[in-house]
Amino acid sequence: MPRLLLVHHSQKGGRGAEALAAVLEGVADAGEGVECVARPALAAGVEDLLAADALLFVTPEYFGYMSGALKDFFDRTFYASEGRAAGKPYALLVVCGNDGTGAVRAVERIAAGYPLKAAQPPLILREADFPAGIAHARELGATLAAMLDAGLL
Repeated sequence: MPRLLLVHHSQKGGRGAEALAAVLEGVADAGEGVECVARPALAAGVEDLLAADALLFVTPEYFGYMSGALKDFFDRTFYASEGRAAGKPYALLVVCGNDGTGAVRAVERIAAGYPLKAAQPPLILREADFPAGIAHARELGATLAAMLDAGLL
């Protein structure tokens, strides 16, 4: 069974947690053909990365950058997985106040170093359109799960 790894960080009860819940609902709605493993960024490790068939990173944008917890995940797994994570498909969901592009650029630059391949365009959920954006987060989870289940990733 293909495995989708969700590496996430959010403040307790924050919008990132709402977005993560929507992604998980979307994965569940897509059926039972995919194993979904959700790990907080500080708990996820190289074993999780290597066991995954696809990845989804969920992070808030802090000061124009990804969360420190997600950066820590990348720091701990980059050299430990060197050459073994190449080509894994990934997607990115950024929750932010009004921009999100700094976090996107930072994650994309790091992902290129593994190198991972983008499976979907980054999804930025801005505060102004957050309630409507939750449906997009659910759709992202469902799409990734359906693509994995169909062998498209």
